[in-house]
Amino acid sequence: MSAPISIVIPTLNAAADLPRTLQALMEGVHAGLIRELVISDGGSVDQTLDIADEAGARIVQGAASRGGQLRRGCEVASGDWLFIVHADTVLQQGWAEIVSSHLPTGRPAACRLRFRASGFGPAWVAGWANLRSRLLGLPYGDQGLLVRRLDYIKAGGFPDQALMEDVALVRALPRVSVLRVDAVTSAERYVHQGWVRRGARNLWTLARYYLGADPESLARAYRR
Repeated sequence: MSAPISIVIPTLNAAADLPRTLQALMEGVHAGLIRELVISDGGSVDQTLDIADEAGARIVQGAASRGGQLRRGCEVASGDWLFIVHADTVLQQGWAEIVSSHLPTGRPAACRLRFRASGFGPAWVAGWANLRSRLLGLPYGDQGLLVRRLDYIKAGGFPDQALMEDVALVRALPRVSVLRVDAVTSAERYVHQGWVRRGARNLWTLARYYLGADPESLARAYRR
């Protein structure tokens, strides 16, 4: 039987983070879970593509847009399951066993969020994200998303938009479960902008999206 999972990673100048992310995924290879690695790149000018090529990834290239990159990557994936992982997110050791146990349920799932940082700020932001995931079934994209390819297709896939592509997809899927494993992600943007400020800005952006704001306008404001 073929391995069931296609890993899909969107990248843009991710050479500093990608090796650590790929190393954590190796236990899924050893467990017979990972069928292929798909890297969907948005025009990297660093060593990202060299790293992906050395890892044996299938590389898809196109314009830099998280939604568009993920859509292109998922379109070429051949696994029965898609596991979308951000390039700066490292799955906690032991993830393969937990994911393997979850697959027979057929339900989409995400990991718990944790930052590579300590203190009140990281705990507060991650705690809110994990509470929202459990109560509302709305995880952040950097928590990883595990979904059957048939459910992904039925939901319409990722929209080709620069922001909130993960929220748009999750809202169209069956309720997302939360796995008892951490996705440990970079805290760089929060450190630069402040934990409370960045966390509040994310909540405000999410609220505006739910109220019908244009994703491209939100993306421009988010980058500022």
